[in-house]
Amino acid sequence: MAKLDARRVAAALADPGPFRAILLHGEDSGLVRERAETAMRAVLGRATNDPFRLAELSRDEAAKAGVLAGEMASLAMTGGRKVIRLREATDAHAAALKDALASRGEALLLMESGELQTRSKLRAMAEAEPAVAAIACYPERGEELAATLGRMLKEQGVSADPAALTWLAGRLGEDRMQARREMEKLALFVGEGGRVTEEAAQACSGEGAAAGLDEALMAATAGEAARADQALSAAMAEGATSVAVLRGALRHLQRLHAAALAGGDSSVLRPPVFFRHRAAFDRALRTWSPVALEAAMTTLLEVEKRTRTTAFRDAEAALVRAALAGIARQARR
Repeated sequence: MAKLDARRVAAALADPGPFRAILLHGEDSGLVRERAETAMRAVLGRATNDPFRLAELSRDEAAKAGVLAGEMASLAMTGGRKVIRLREATDAHAAALKDALASRGEALLLMESGELQTRSKLRAMAEAEPAVAAIACYPERGEELAATLGRMLKEQGVSADPAALTWLAGRLGEDRMQARREMEKLALFVGEGGRVTEEAAQACSGEGAAAGLDEALMAATAGEAARADQALSAAMAEGATSVAVLRGALRHLQRLHAAALAGGDSSVLRPPVFFRHRAAFDRALRTWSPVALEAAMTTLLEVEKRTRTTAFRDAEAALVRAALAGIARQARR
């Protein structure tokens, strides 16, 4: 089965029985960890703390000759299938994986890694082995993310309107763990058995990083550079990432552009503008022309490309601050 496409991932994680190993790799570390824990629970059930059934190996330990193969071949003293978990798998473990697959045993090996290029030895081996499931973990967006958020809320005993999920998917960044925390907070907000409406989602998300980011974007498009920078600092202190800021800014400009093309009528937007921001949004509509908004959106896309080639968070943050300051300067003009 080897390399799995997105449609087969859920089934494989829920029932990893056919596989001797699962390689989870990609830029979304939160999704990698979440999927590893799903597969682990599928095998161990309530025994996730049983030291006889779960063995966690360090990166250096797993690379030593015979260690991984030995763990794969060993039986759990308490019975049941054993799980070996390696959280920092790299190409240095390709040979160890090959030896482990050649050994006998029923244990499941879970290998968690960062982004692996197609030329990666570990990835190539995993994708070529029928007994290994190679699963890429990349950030979800749009409808795919909305569906995932709905499942997260369902796990908390809460349902949600489609419009609320669409709004949340457009609002949240690409950090899987952050998204799960937000859904847990939202579930507490509406209560078990409750239903998340668009208004409830907006009200609950109006705190912390989300509120700071909204204020920063509204201030920037109004030409208030100092207030935008101050609000941006608060949002980042609350956990807003550079990617989330840029995506949020792009969505804000896109909505302004859509309303501008509709004759300056913000009521045509779906989801509607949050009532607390309606006045600021309408002021920005009177400030920006469709042409100016298109130019600003093009600039934001270029900034996002630059952040992908930057390895340091401070450099990313500096690019984002400069981008919002540029929007504020354009608004003043």
